[in-house]
Amino acid sequence: MKHGFVKVAAVTPDLRVADTVFNTEKICEGIKEASSNGAKIIVFPELCICASTCGDLFLQERLLSDCKEKLLQIATFTENVDALVFVGIPLEREGKLYNVAAALKDGEVLGFLPKSVIFGYGEYAENRYFAPGNKEAVSLYFDGEAVPFGTNILFEAEGVEGLLVGCEIGEEMSAPISPSTMHATAGATVIVNLAASNMAVGKVTYTDLLVRTLSNKLLCGYIYANTGEGESSTDLVFGGHNFIAEKGLVLAQSDSFSTGAVYGEIDVQKLRMERRRKNCFVPDEKESYLVIPFSLTQEETALSDRFSKSPFVPEDLEERRMRCEEILNIQAQGLKKRYRHIGGKNAVLGISGGLDSTLALLVTVRCFDLLGLPRENILAVTMPCFGTTDRTYDNACKLTKALGATLEEIDIKEAVTVHFKDIKQDMDNHNVTYENSQARERTQILMDIANRENALVIGTGDMSELALGWATYNGDHMSMYGVNAGVPKTLVRHLVQYYADTCGDAEIGSVLYDVLDTPVSPELLPPVDGKIAQKTEDLVGPYELHDFFLYYILRYGFEPEKVYRLAKHAFAGEYEDGVILKWLKNFYRRFFSQQFKRSCLPDGPKVGSVGVSPRGDLKMPSDACVRIWMEELENLR
Repeated sequence: MKHGFVKVAAVTPDLRVADTVFNTEKICEGIKEASSNGAKIIVFPELCICASTCGDLFLQERLLSDCKEKLLQIATFTENVDALVFVGIPLEREGKLYNVAAALKDGEVLGFLPKSVIFGYGEYAENRYFAPGNKEAVSLYFDGEAVPFGTNILFEAEGVEGLLVGCEIGEEMSAPISPSTMHATAGATVIVNLAASNMAVGKVTYTDLLVRTLSNKLLCGYIYANTGEGESSTDLVFGGHNFIAEKGLVLAQSDSFSTGAVYGEIDVQKLRMERRRKNCFVPDEKESYLVIPFSLTQEETALSDRFSKSPFVPEDLEERRMRCEEILNIQAQGLKKRYRHIGGKNAVLGISGGLDSTLALLVTVRCFDLLGLPRENILAVTMPCFGTTDRTYDNACKLTKALGATLEEIDIKEAVTVHFKDIKQDMDNHNVTYENSQARERTQILMDIANRENALVIGTGDMSELALGWATYNGDHMSMYGVNAGVPKTLVRHLVQYYADTCGDAEIGSVLYDVLDTPVSPELLPPVDGKIAQKTEDLVGPYELHDFFLYYILRYGFEPEKVYRLAKHAFAGEYEDGVILKWLKNFYRRFFSQQFKRSCLPDGPKVGSVGVSPRGDLKMPSDACVRIWMEELENLR
């Protein structure tokens, strides 16, 4: 459970209708297997001790009494099992029969949670047998012990901050106000669902959508354990399709018509942080609940492959294409609104032949097309200087012409040389002054041309550069509208790739593919043998690492130790641990020290769940100390 990760399991055991002996054996086998695989919450289907399709056999005393005996047997089996286990059972209380989830831990029954929403339709209408459960917890004497009985019961793990477990049963999840909604508003971060849902055309898709939706809107983990093919097929077929979800993402699901367990690691810490950010959960609801503590052995949960190396980029190709199209539209629509507001008809931007300025030009072209403005009103200015290579220069010129924009070339070598003379900068001293003077000269030219043309200067810098402060203050840092401000570097690449793949123009595509193949560089130092001498990632670190850090630090507020652990897991075999730690330290140092640049950013559209604008996502003081983060980093190995 270190760093908030809790491994959970949804288990569909092989069942026989009304054969409690066989079913109990299979449930115990499932508990043993899931526990041995590290699961700390283990969920079985609805009424699994006897099967959910017993029909009028639910009215037989022999079945009911035997289910109670078998529950005691299963509870005893959990005595040395380090997991909270949920099993389904028909249970009588005060002359009424209830569909109940029993929570078991350390050989005891911790609580009985009756189904409160009873449906009266279908082949197995529940109201023929079961009464709706009460909310307020009362006592039910079971094996001589008073056990809490009611829906308003939560189970709280001692020593695992934020792990609070609530339960609902089957179709309760589709009720207008589901029990899970009430549990979550009372603080539950994990919801278990013991289900007995038959197979029907489209039902798996429907359940998938419902599980995703509930886990997303309730900011919780959701464990859905469905009964399987051992149920009666008299009128229905059951497929045992299980889901484990977290905040709208399905972590694991089983195949239909299968038995056994599926596993997932729910990040309770992330859920807590999301709730703090949303600030819409009412803690007062918890007062109406009985909270039952349970203990778990503290250990480090093994992680699956759920953590993508590129969290900003969808792994599925079709989803990635849809995401790219959506982002390009967001960028273009943001710029379109600005032009409509000011009545502008012209744009100016610096074009270098690199990824960022390429994307900015593509977005500006899309914006002008939406506005019905001629592309020649877009003035792309190339400003070669000491570090410019033929490759990037040629790509900048070819792309501008192929897109139908206007190209203007201004060689800034002479102007920068004069400036060096004015400020007494040695031409052979390739320090930060040497580099930044070129960047500021370019920005001055763009701003002045914008005045000349009655135009806006379109910014090209991306969010990764802003996070690292890899921008010259009042140089490429400044513009009149920064279309790439919400786009991380790893995503910039995919947006350009998408445009190249879908533009339908061989000439444009050819240039874009070569831009994609060009090393990322500010080109501020003289080339060596005609090739780029200054590679950004050699200086600040790999952008794929920095974007990974950026996502988990800003999106979820994870501490350095957890970010480091996730990065080691995601990039295993690609980067040595020491290399990851080196660049993580560099990220924190730069992120804190460079906030002053982000505090005065130009306007620009947010496109995803992370942003660094001081007017939106990141309200951070420019003089905040990085000390406590660096202290934690220094203790990592």
